[in-house]
Formats: sequence, C-alpha cells, structure tokens
Amino acid sequence: MEDGACRHHLVWRAGPGWRMVSSAVLGGGLGERGWVLNAQVRPGYARMDPAQHLAELAAAEGLTGPGVGLMTAAQVDDATWAEDTDVTAVVTTGIGVPTWAAAAAPASASFAPSAPDAGPAAVALPGRRYVPGTINILAVVPAPVGDAGLVNLLATATEAKVQALLDAGYDCSGTPSDAVCIAVRTPAPGLTPDLFGGPRSTWGARLARAVHAAVLAGAELDRTRRASGPRPDHAVPGPACCLGDLLLGATEST
Repeated sequence: MEDGACRHHLVWRAGPGWRMVSSAVLGGGLGERGWVLNAQVRPGYARMDPAQHLAELAAAEGLTGPGVGLMTAAQVDDATWAEDTDVTAVVTTGIGVPTWAAAAAPASASFAPSAPDAGPAAVALPGRRYVPGTINILAVVPAPVGDAGLVNLLATATEAKVQALLDAGYDCSGTPSDAVCIAVRTPAPGLTPDLFGGPRSTWGARLARAVHAAVLAGAELDRTRRASGPRPDHAVPGPACCLGDLLLGATEST
C-alpha cells in the first residue's frame, strides 16, 4: 500500500550463488546478491529516500541480506518476459518520457525531466527530488561470467533495449532513468567463468535476443495501454494482487 492505493511489485528470490551487476538505486554495483525487487510507485513519486523506501519494502517481503531494489511507476502487472537458450529477461516498461541519451544540454543546470510513469535508477540533480525511471530490465544468465564479462552483459542488454525501442517505432534510446540488473551464477571452485559478454559471445548473444524480445513486447504493450487510458487505482488488495510465479519459479508479484 502507498498513498492509499495498492501498488504491486515483482520479487525474484534468487537465493545464494548469484552475482549481479546493476544500476539500481538499492544494491547497485557488482557483487553477490540474493534477491531482486521491482517496486511500483505512484506517478510523481516524491520521497527523497528511495533506497530506504526500497529497503522497507524488501523487509516487508522477508528479503534479507544483500539484494537489488528498483522502482517504476509503470504497471508491473504488465511485465513482459522472454527466454533464449536458458537466458531469461523480465522487463517492466513505461515510456512516458522518451529521450535520447546524448540529448542537447538543458538551458539550466537545475532542469530535471519529470517522469509521469516512472521506473528504477535515480535521476539525482541538485535541488530536485528523486525521479524513478521507466524501463527496468532483469536478465538472468545461468552460468558463471567474470567481472569484465558481466559488465559487458549489462552493456549488451542496453544495446538490445535500444534496438527494441527502434524496432517498436520509438524515436529514443530509452527514458531518463532506466535501470538494468544482470544476474549470473557464482563460479564453483575450480571452474573458470566465461570471460565475455558482448553481443557476439555465447551468453551475450542469448541475453541480447531475450532482452530485445521482452522490451519489444513491453513497448508495444505500453503503447496499447496508453491508448486505452490510465488504469484506475484500487485501495484494497484483492485476489489478483498476489500472483503465482511469473517465470520458472523465480519471479513473484505481490
């Protein structure tokens, strides 16, 4: 519940044995992580402590230890997902503020774009509130990958996102504060992790196709949703507010 409305979120209880790299506001960076939370917040999110807010939501879900927390004002119930040879991508999409990464510099340093249907990573400009982003990507690779390869997988996922947006007819590279989380297995003793994560590497190619398919589906669904008007809030949780596993027993919606 937030601001008198029931707002859903997605949870992946990964457990031990996973390394993640992420641009998320909570648990971002690179290291061992045991869970991922993608929380829906209201449009015009105004809290100044998003990491603390996400930590509170994680605690309410019984999530302990290090994890990754993302935010979105897009409908997480409309999450899209795709698989390619054991790689899974789950995406929440709300393209309310499409933009190009290399946009012209604003006239004022205090300028901060508003995001009416926000998402995950932070836009933190001086004197302005935190603005959640809109396109959140979680991609899961069931194999150990070295640090450099893991960072490369994050770049590959971003490239695939841009390709999907262009294929969906959008004139943008994303929104001002998209976030990405890539999970790979922790290498077992004596096992050499894969070194590469670019789009022509084994795991990078699979991840790129999965992310592209999930973002493309999400972009098209978001366009349809906007054409039909905003979905009304509901104040009391109902049976539809607690879904089963979203994907392969890994992702839950609550």
